[in-house]
Amino acid sequence: MSEASSGPRPVPLRTVDVARSSGYSVQQVRDLERLGVIPPAARSSNGYRTYASVHVRALGAYRGLASAVGPVTAREVLGRLRTQPLAEAASAISELHVRLARERDEALRAQQALRAIHDEADTPEVEHDGDAMTITQLAGALDVRPSTLRFWEEEGLVVPDRVTSLRARRYGLPAVRAARIVAALRNTGHGIPAVREIVGSLHRLDGREETRRVLSERLDRIAARTVALLRAGTDLAAVITLREEGG
Repeated sequence: MSEASSGPRPVPLRTVDVARSSGYSVQQVRDLERLGVIPPAARSSNGYRTYASVHVRALGAYRGLASAVGPVTAREVLGRLRTQPLAEAASAISELHVRLARERDEALRAQQALRAIHDEADTPEVEHDGDAMTITQLAGALDVRPSTLRFWEEEGLVVPDRVTSLRARRYGLPAVRAARIVAALRNTGHGIPAVREIVGSLHRLDGREETRRVLSERLDRIAARTVALLRAGTDLAAVITLREEGG
């Protein structure tokens, strides 16, 4: 192939050029190179770092990925993209979208569960003996382990009735509702302290609204992270393409 047909060679970029193009500072560019976010820079004859367009695109991808899945996962993914075959690299990116979609589904299920629980609470009911559940039955209904229910009990989140001399647990309607709320919140990633605060707030006049607000804010954060991942997609594709082309 002739020199004319191959086109002009790309002009090497200085650290300051990469910083200006990516929106990071010169020191941040060096730090992210050290952390493996971008490929190691080449060195010119006088020892200065020289970069290429793939470095700029990798930094753009990192910015979006860090917003979507956190900086640790973003570093890990970009490091893998530099060495994995094309099919595996594409699969790794697809998995990030699946992970966010799963989080959104869990948040929506929690929202629906809480809405149903509130509707039930507004409907006067007479509890019968047959309405109570054993720990095994309740664990099966919530798709958790019985040990999880015991842990929630230790944390004061779900308080069952105790019957028989063997202290077998019996969960009436109030305890079942509380367990469903705790399960819904835990499934959306809330830690025990946050769950305790939300469960406690349900006994206040503003409790229901506070719970709705918490879940709504989580859905908004997942949406923002999804958009960030979509924006990173173009840069991620460029990183893979440029790697394949040696650019």
